[in-house]
Amino acid sequence: MRRRFANKFFSRGQIVSAMLMAYTHGAQDGQKFMGVMYLALVVGGIYPAMEGVMKIPTWIMIFCSIVMAIGTSIGGYRIIKAMGLDMVHLEKYQGFSAEIVASFSMLAATFYGIPLSTTNTKATAMMGAGASQGINKVDWGIAKEMLTAWVLTFPACMLLGYVFATVIRSILI
Repeated sequence: MRRRFANKFFSRGQIVSAMLMAYTHGAQDGQKFMGVMYLALVVGGIYPAMEGVMKIPTWIMIFCSIVMAIGTSIGGYRIIKAMGLDMVHLEKYQGFSAEIVASFSMLAATFYGIPLSTTNTKATAMMGAGASQGINKVDWGIAKEMLTAWVLTFPACMLLGYVFATVIRSILI
């Protein structure tokens, strides 16, 4: 009886935690997309540069929201499968716990202007929640693949940025 009540309670709780996760995903990643789009429009001469306070036009906010929703709908399944089905199987209370922790971590980071990856934050919260029932409940092979990708992304992007900028500079200047 207690288990059935808990499952029902956390099933409903996951609706709220998923909404909070969606909100923090938009608050974190939405800012990045809007900023890059606004910058591209200003640099491209399509949108006028404003001195002082930068104000993102409403149409850019709406456009980025729609694109993020479509992108998450299309590409989200692969990430959900890798994390939610392959890496760790969570009970309802664990899923709720992982979403709440990830959401509040991202909300705090957003408040302080610290950029975080939604995927990284949620994945590590899920690993922790899954490990709460035993360290062997998490497929650490998949977790290792994710960690390797995260660690390699920064230096690889830095190196590629350097190479591309150097090549472009040598061609144009």
